[in-house]
Amino acid sequence: MADNQIAYIGLGSNLDDPLAQVQGALDALGRLPLTRRVAASPCYASRPVGPQDQPDFINAVAAVETCLSPLALLDQLQALEQRHRRRRQRHWGPRTLDLDLLLYADVCLATPRLTLPHPHMASRGFVLLPLSDIAPELCLPDGRRVATLAARHAGDGLRALLPHR
Repeated sequence: MADNQIAYIGLGSNLDDPLAQVQGALDALGRLPLTRRVAASPCYASRPVGPQDQPDFINAVAAVETCLSPLALLDQLQALEQRHRRRRQRHWGPRTLDLDLLLYADVCLATPRLTLPHPHMASRGFVLLPLSDIAPELCLPDGRRVATLAARHAGDGLRALLPHR
């Protein structure tokens, strides 16, 4: 691929066999146009953010190499969510699949559709721990090291599941 960029994507699900939803989405990321998956973290079980009257989530992070622009990649991720019957009924509510574009190279972006890096990633153990599994030396554009941020969330109650195949 020419003009390749590395992007990191957070995955989450807590409906309709969440582990299968996340594993299916991890596989599908490698079939996106002009994109190939280069790494996938193990899956983790975590308590929901926001309303607690919903099942626990299964989370993972993937790294992809892509020629797509950040917004074109976002479009592909949202289309993948729709193929998994994603419905946006309640903020931070249950979902079949949630795909968040966490980082795209060193791009910093703030538009109505997309903010990069993801604005909440540095405070979420369910993002930082799997991200640290696949890219421990990675630094955010502001210089903070992912492994250092992840270490602060080691006691957040995440449960590691089997690694992605």
